[in-house]
Amino acid sequence: MTAASLRARLRAEMTDEIKAAARRHLATDGANLSLRAVARELGMASSAVYRYFASRDELLTALIIDAYDALGAAAEAADGEGSPAQRWLAVCHAVRDWALADPHEWALIYGSPVPGYQAPRDTVGPAIRVILALGRIVQDAATAGRVEIGEPIGGRLGEELAAVADQAAPGAPPQLVARSMAGWIHLCGAVSAELFGQLNNTIDQRREFFEFQMRGALTWIGLR
Repeated sequence: MTAASLRARLRAEMTDEIKAAARRHLATDGANLSLRAVARELGMASSAVYRYFASRDELLTALIIDAYDALGAAAEAADGEGSPAQRWLAVCHAVRDWALADPHEWALIYGSPVPGYQAPRDTVGPAIRVILALGRIVQDAATAGRVEIGEPIGGRLGEELAAVADQAAPGAPPQLVARSMAGWIHLCGAVSAELFGQLNNTIDQRREFFEFQMRGALTWIGLR
């Protein structure tokens, strides 16, 4: 191994250690991260941490990208065989399962915005992986004639949705793209409501209730 490759490996290992410590802080402090606190946990000088992450925001961005990618990978892996409706439900359950296993990372990407933080463009690709996974299912259903297309949406909203469809699902009817987006929002809201305590003292059969909600989303979208 060359000296350069050894340095690269050691840097990657140290970067992973810093991110792991930061994730532990997410569990106790939320997104109120402090590079100095992370450095103290690792027994490092804060100046040493700044050699890996120039700022708190840079560390937050790395954590956010990792979380989006992990969630996206879970969603993509769940999309297998079956009808479009079965595939949709499988992906939705995979998203919920990931969130239940990593609630603090879910809160980081779908909870309250971090004050003063502006997400860079680097986060966009990872952030839309779940959306694209769900969109592919709906688009496959449309190609197979297994979804209700519905009436066109007019006005400025229709123009905006047409632009979204051109970018995200070329050839897909804008009204179908709109219902798919609404289904994704329904998914995020259902998971967040469960994780953030809105179902406490009300619903104990959480998985069954989640299934009920996601089947309702199927009806709204028009999947048969």
